Amino acid sequence: MHSAVSGGQFTLSAGGYTAVVTESGAGLRLLRLDGEDLVLSYGPQQVAPAAFGQLLIPWPNRIERGRYSWEGRELQLDISEPRFDCAIHGLVRWLPWSLESQTPEAVALTCRLLGSPGYPFRLALRAEYTLDAGSGLTIRVTALNDGETAAPYGHGAHPYLTVGEPIDGCTVQAPGRGHLPVDATMIPRGPAEPVDGTPFDLRVPRTLGDLRIDRAFTDLERDADGRAWVHLTGTARTTSLWSDRAHPWLELYTADAVPGPERRAGLGAEPMTCPPNGFASGTDLVVLQPGDVFTGTWGITSD
Repeated sequence: MHSAVSGGQFTLSAGGYTAVVTESGAGLRLLRLDGEDLVLSYGPQQVAPAAFGQLLIPWPNRIERGRYSWEGRELQLDISEPRFDCAIHGLVRWLPWSLESQTPEAVALTCRLLGSPGYPFRLALRAEYTLDAGSGLTIRVTALNDGETAAPYGHGAHPYLTVGEPIDGCTVQAPGRGHLPVDATMIPRGPAEPVDGTPFDLRVPRTLGDLRIDRAFTDLERDADGRAWVHLTGTARTTSLWSDRAHPWLELYTADAVPGPERRAGLGAEPMTCPPNGFASGTDLVVLQPGDVFTGTWGITSD
């Protein structure tokens, strides 16, 4: 049998839920309930398209021209999205992660991110995926600064929620009271603005139609447990994502540039600890002092 291009495949199951997590990037390759996809998936011999299910560490989204200042130093990250002249989605999504532990319902993977010219810091990372027959999938990401200097940090994730049909006819509900306009290079030039009176007010469920979205939302409405929810509802079922207070930002993306038949087949719902260009702007940027630990939790469920 040929080895998967995405490395080891870690399969979890609980009740009707099944998930597959990859050695490459500790990404979520597949999540199903009773055989139906809850996220856009891909095959073990495919490279994750359009960041499907990837973890975005140590920054989510884009950094303009890959440049930022840190403690008096000007740092330059590799340009990983030449189209917009930016560094996108962190440094670990293509790295191999090591298996720490696995049970039928859970897997924990770890990664040592060592210093590089654009990010001269070191982090010990851990991602734990847990399936529950009632509540679905929970993902817990932990970062430890095991270096000797303070490090800038942010994380996010990039699942595409699906209900098995094009999202144009689906109902969407999302919690953002504020949205962050961006310029032609997808970089914000000002603060978040209220969603009131805009097409981006999704707090009350609405049919998505032909609305195109690729922006960050903040000031998120939360339930009594501190969770912010996104609900995608089709003709037969609802797929939902929640994120905890460690994630004050949520990127929504209507998959307009996803290639092939999966274009607008899923809704990117991306919990984030900071907005686009967070390393440069400093907005909600986490500063990890040596020995500091930061943890964030999110999950996906369906009914």
